[in-house]
Amino acid sequence: MNASDIATRLAEPYGDFSTTLAAWATAQPDAIALRDELGALTWDEMADRIERIAARLVEEGLERGQAVAILGASSIPYALVFLAAVRAGGVAAPLTTSASADQLEEMARDSGADYIFIDRAKLTELGEGSFKGLTRILLDEELDAWMAPAGTRAPDFTPERSDPFNIIYSSGTTGTPKGIVHSHGMRWTQFASTASSYRASGLEVRALASTPLYSNTTMVAFLAPLLAGGLVRVMGKFDAARWLQHAEKDRTTLTMLVPVQYQRLMDALGLDGADLSALRLKYCTSAPFSPALKREVLDRMPGALIEIYSMTEGGLVCLLPAHEFSDKLHTVGRPAPGSEIKVLDDEDREVAAGTPGNLVGRSATMMSGYRNQPGKTQDGYWTDPETGEVWQRMGDIGRVDADGFVELVGRAKDMIISGGFNIYPVDLETELEKEAGVAEAAVIGVPSRKWGETPVGFVRLVDDGASTDAILAAVNSRLGKTQRLAQLHAIEEMPRSHIGKILKTDLREEAERRGLPD
Repeated sequence: MNASDIATRLAEPYGDFSTTLAAWATAQPDAIALRDELGALTWDEMADRIERIAARLVEEGLERGQAVAILGASSIPYALVFLAAVRAGGVAAPLTTSASADQLEEMARDSGADYIFIDRAKLTELGEGSFKGLTRILLDEELDAWMAPAGTRAPDFTPERSDPFNIIYSSGTTGTPKGIVHSHGMRWTQFASTASSYRASGLEVRALASTPLYSNTTMVAFLAPLLAGGLVRVMGKFDAARWLQHAEKDRTTLTMLVPVQYQRLMDALGLDGADLSALRLKYCTSAPFSPALKREVLDRMPGALIEIYSMTEGGLVCLLPAHEFSDKLHTVGRPAPGSEIKVLDDEDREVAAGTPGNLVGRSATMMSGYRNQPGKTQDGYWTDPETGEVWQRMGDIGRVDADGFVELVGRAKDMIISGGFNIYPVDLETELEKEAGVAEAAVIGVPSRKWGETPVGFVRLVDDGASTDAILAAVNSRLGKTQRLAQLHAIEEMPRSHIGKILKTDLREEAERRGLPD
């Protein structure tokens, strides 16, 4: 099968991801497929390793639809296990490295995995006693010896559309994180058409994936470029100077970055002198992307800039080609083809055009549900009473302008997005109120140059003798890295509305008066 035949396959309504990768390996065996800080693999080498890992998983009893847990920094071995789990008929279950030890244990148990592939650094951090009952394979030390012998092929596996492809665990909860399940059909619909458009445009796909492989955000720069037969470099940890070096060396043509990473590139001393002339396409998603930052990126980096608005759960997908609509940078764009939007009031009734309300959306790229949590799955849906159609609640408040562009005006439940990851204030408030010296707590998100947003807490103390420094240290020790409070302030009384609701807008103003964190 040649490249033209594969491109034709990508245009089909449904196809097999693993079979497509194998076809690319046959068509271009010596082309580079994967790069990381330590080396590179050709398509032939990548395909061989995927088969050998998949074969060993099946040999040791991996069942159809069973998860394979992965934990560590993004690397070639990490990418191989992710792809091999899918090839074997299993489910890739990448775990969030910034989560606490207890959260990680919960995720692994929830996934149903028998195996966890982990790198040495993460195992050292968590301790040898972690993940009892699971077979542990060290990604960077044991994987090569563990996989089946060279040339071994895994048994054939033909996925159905509804078969699970991966589980992406939501970040930012202190209880049991929600495992968001995506099907083979969803992933093909999401990325095959994108890959097909790359081929049709003549783009030479050389992707730089600088967000973690456990994040759904990264799949745009990982799965889609591989389906297109391109090269993907994965970065273990984002660093602006290293990103610029990689982009120059690889002649990177497309990338995905979250807003805080764009900000760090704008602040990097080497940006204006870097040769980014090969860059054709830049994506951004996962967090609020300010109009000012969009403008600066457009002015200082070459290529198109496309903002994607959606959720890991799916639902509404909006696209903003920022390079084409300089007057719409305050929006997140218009619904993508095949995506629909409704704006509802608090009683789930549609509002008049231009009126802010709760966003719901539907598309072909919706999750299968939250693993083991049917109640929460149902809570996330809105069913149209007239048609019976199921829509995803987006958790945001927005309005649609006269041109069909969606402007976000607030977030339901005051969710904080820090460094591209969701933080739910209620979880941090619960942790604060566990402390004996705290009578009441409230958490807000404040602007942060480093993270986009960062959480700041306010507490009403039981007595004046309680130490906010001690409370902050105790609570942060129990939270995942991305959740930790940047500041904690004592306050005599919480500002409240006439119905007793804490006025978080007033708290944001108070935080500004007291001085925001760096």
